[in-house]
Amino acid sequence: MSLTPVTLKSISSIVEGEKNIVANLANITSLLFSEGDWHWVGFYVLDKDEDELVLGPFQGPVACTRLRRGKGVCAKAWEAGTTLLVKDVHEFDGHIACSSATNSEVVVPIKVDGVVVGVLDIDSLEFDGFTSAEIDLLEEVVTIIEDIWER
Repeated sequence: MSLTPVTLKSISSIVEGEKNIVANLANITSLLFSEGDWHWVGFYVLDKDEDELVLGPFQGPVACTRLRRGKGVCAKAWEAGTTLLVKDVHEFDGHIACSSATNSEVVVPIKVDGVVVGVLDIDSLEFDGFTSAEIDLLEEVVTIIEDIWER
């Protein structure tokens, strides 16, 4: 895995001056996917009208398009407003298997003014596929996103 603090500098650089959040999320997803050793990297954003998370920019196999409140890892992180690490998704009650190849997952909520507006979702083929250092860096990535969300 090659995600390092340099990745944060790269992300800051690619979003500098760009106002469009979709473009920024797309580039961040691409960078994380290319530097990490993960099965799937992407974003789900809140659809307020439907009270669901809807698929945003991602890299990896085809994904679930909508995630309802109360079901799955992304929804749990959305509702709790905190990072959720699942070392074995097969043991997670209510896990939604968008890809049967996924074995572990981390979801980091994106908050604007204290309200979750989306999540960064990353899946690994490995069981317990995320280190604490990686999670710390992913949370810093989300901090960058939160700072630019409504530029």
